[in-house]
Amino acid sequence: MHDMDDRELLWRASMAPKIRQYPFKRVPKVAFLFLTRGPLPLAPLWERFFRGHEGLFSIYVHSHPAFNATAGGGESEGSVFHGRRIPSKEVQWGNFNMVEAERRLLANALLDISNQRFVLLSESCIPLFNFTTIYSYLVGSTRSFIEAYDKPGPVGRGRYNLRMRPVIQIGQWRKGSQWFEMDRGLAVEVVSDMKYISVFRRFCKGSCYSDEHYLPTLVSIKFWRRNSNRSLTWVDWSKGGPHPTRFGRWQVTVELLKRLRGGSRKCEYNGKSTSVCFLFARKFLPNALDRLLRFAPKVMEF
Repeated sequence: MHDMDDRELLWRASMAPKIRQYPFKRVPKVAFLFLTRGPLPLAPLWERFFRGHEGLFSIYVHSHPAFNATAGGGESEGSVFHGRRIPSKEVQWGNFNMVEAERRLLANALLDISNQRFVLLSESCIPLFNFTTIYSYLVGSTRSFIEAYDKPGPVGRGRYNLRMRPVIQIGQWRKGSQWFEMDRGLAVEVVSDMKYISVFRRFCKGSCYSDEHYLPTLVSIKFWRRNSNRSLTWVDWSKGGPHPTRFGRWQVTVELLKRLRGGSRKCEYNGKSTSVCFLFARKFLPNALDRLLRFAPKVMEF
């Protein structure tokens, strides 16, 4: 916890050392950034995922300020989530303050120089592999993972506001998943951005949904060489509508989890083809927890 406002926090987080060689022994950590409404109903699954890997990860939780103010945020003192809630502000679905919350999470995590990879998750996300596999995949990657694509029609280019010109042209407008993973260099650039964020703050309102466009557009304009152009979080949009499919107790099966982990799917990782394209998945309901805990040792191997 700290008493910095967002301006000071982003300013401190934007600082980067000029000397690349560290003067001390440092083990790179992965920062897990949880953007939640309140409690973490799947925390027992994540507890099992993190167990035994202390020193290789950091946890930051952004929740509603009213929930954040409760003792420990509702987690017991022995929990890896205890005391990990950052100073937060209210967030509404689809509003620009969703992007502000993401940058707030990144900025808090950047204050720890050991955090080298940053992954955004929600309270309905689950890991698809054990910690060692996910850690090696992220730390060993030469690129970040932000989905970005040009989509014609009302939910893509139709959300572009002509008043964004000349800073952002229609041909630069991109859409993608909110759930990102990035390296430290890109995270510093995101919290340091003043040019593009101000345009989004002014002109991406209502049905524009900044969280689906800000990062994809920013990264595609300035940092596309460093991006793999895909998300590591699997989501099922096959049923259409503004919200993805939700998975409850009876939808969670060994077959589903195995399918999400790989199979015939192919993607690129460090210039080579791989079947491991997703490391996380959502949306899983609280009543799916008991089956996830039962299947985790067998399928996810933790």
